[in-house]
Amino acid sequence: MAGSIPREFIDDVLASTDIVELIDSRIPLKRSGSNYKACCPFHGEKTPSFSVSQVKQFYHCFGCGVSGDAIKFLMEYEHTEFIEAIEELAQMAGLQVPKIAYTHNTPKQVPEQFNLLDQVTHYYQHQLKHHPQANKVQQYVQQRGLSADIIKTFSLGYAPPDWDNVLNVLGAEDRTKIQTLFTTGMLIKRESTATDDHRAYYDRFRERLMFPIRDRRGRTIGFGGRILGDDKPKYLNSPETPLFHKGQELYGLYELKQAVRKIEKVLVVEGYMDVVSLAQFGIHYSVATLGTATTPEHLKVLFRLCDDVFFCFDGDRAGRDAAWKAMNNALPVMKQGKYAHFMFLPDGEDPDTLIRAKGKLGFEAEMEQSMTFSEFFFDQLVKQVNLNTREGRDKLNYLSKPYLKEIKDNAFKDLMKTRLEELAELSHGEKQRLDTDLGVNIGGNKAHYETQKHSFNQPRQAPSTVKKVISYLLQYPQLAKKAGDPGRFLLLEIEGIRLFVQLLDLLQTDPHLTTARILAHWQESEHYQYLTQRAIEPLLIDEKAISSEFNDFLQLFARQYQQQRISQLERKERNQGLGVLEKKEYRQLVYSKTLPE
Repeated sequence: MAGSIPREFIDDVLASTDIVELIDSRIPLKRSGSNYKACCPFHGEKTPSFSVSQVKQFYHCFGCGVSGDAIKFLMEYEHTEFIEAIEELAQMAGLQVPKIAYTHNTPKQVPEQFNLLDQVTHYYQHQLKHHPQANKVQQYVQQRGLSADIIKTFSLGYAPPDWDNVLNVLGAEDRTKIQTLFTTGMLIKRESTATDDHRAYYDRFRERLMFPIRDRRGRTIGFGGRILGDDKPKYLNSPETPLFHKGQELYGLYELKQAVRKIEKVLVVEGYMDVVSLAQFGIHYSVATLGTATTPEHLKVLFRLCDDVFFCFDGDRAGRDAAWKAMNNALPVMKQGKYAHFMFLPDGEDPDTLIRAKGKLGFEAEMEQSMTFSEFFFDQLVKQVNLNTREGRDKLNYLSKPYLKEIKDNAFKDLMKTRLEELAELSHGEKQRLDTDLGVNIGGNKAHYETQKHSFNQPRQAPSTVKKVISYLLQYPQLAKKAGDPGRFLLLEIEGIRLFVQLLDLLQTDPHLTTARILAHWQESEHYQYLTQRAIEPLLIDEKAISSEFNDFLQLFARQYQQQRISQLERKERNQGLGVLEKKEYRQLVYSKTLPE
């Protein structure tokens, strides 16, 4: 996503943001010398080791090692994606995100749509408390044992029974507002009329307990409504709109992120009321899909938040079928270090009844009995075969292959493959054929090959002198002013020198860059982690001594290049002879080398 936003705009956002103010608004900071400190929000600690530099516009924890700029902090602390963090920081700074940041396939979203849906949310909340016919829904909420705090947290509301409540109150015969309400799914257009006025529309939601669906920034993007009687459907969702895409959104995700700072696991359930009831009993880490099976997009979002995702299903045939569909959708995004668990409820139970019966600790004890991804996968397939026969084991091998081919992560694929080999009792030749079928037979072990290939592509560690000058420049960018022409070092054959030259050139072009803004220029580069380490490297001497040593290193590089060029010319002289200009260059280099420094 970073590539879709102009580099210049990212730089403007960082330049307009004070990282100390940003972090202090979320974690109280205390001044400590030239920096600010706090207990790290990303790991538990009692002694503050989280340091924020106003000069560098950079943070670093000396306990767990996390570090970054304002964008990175917002992404990690608020669990947002890159473009969402940019949007929030831009809004705080009064900047407009360029339209180029949004893909052509993204439906047009306008602030008026969000604003109007927020008004609908407040309207439904008011009706829950004050509508003359709200007694029935109030009794239902009380029966479910929902507290006033939980009702407020999830902004629950009531859609009255009439056909034109939202239409009249918020549309108010304003054609623009009516069209916006229609576009966002709150109104339905009558098929029997060709007119486009007030009478052509009616409310989608009527006589239902309303659950606002919010995006990751807390903006209402749609609704779910539960009927209070026996009418069908029991639950009604907003349709697909420019704001709401049920295959990408999860009910309760925003509330989860507000309630849980360090998200260690997420529980995926099937209904809105399950999420609300679980929160009422202290489980604030559940979300619900929105009338659809869990999609790969859902899993990508959840695995960015944590490593463990629990799926909760009914224990009947329908629940097992839904779990298998979720497992199937999860295959492409499963990877080593990410774990999917499958929890099946006892007959007649749902999350609401189970937590009421067993409480938070009892419910979480049931979660601990969940099946792992591989356990559930092979359990379902083994039921279709007889492992006591050769034919049955061959069938398990045959049934498994199409699914294992969907796994993209080589390490996780290898784990699943190994389990299949054990269950199917494959011979050496059959294992080799399986490797070939699954595309993991490159050089005997594709996972090992990919690891080696990845390491070959990484920049080798630069010598200590280059590491030092890069650290000095990142932490004292003003050193670049008197460094002279960066190009004179470009041909020096020292590991890492090109990166140093690029850094020096950047700082001479824009000498006022902070450390955070410098690193942002390498955000998508293979060098980003290396540079980040240099930016937080402790410097054991003061600024004056650093300036002196930096100049010494520049002179050292100049002498090294001088000797390198002399050696090159001497080799050429021995092998093929030098031209007139090269001889002149050689004499000048040798002569200057003899001069006192």
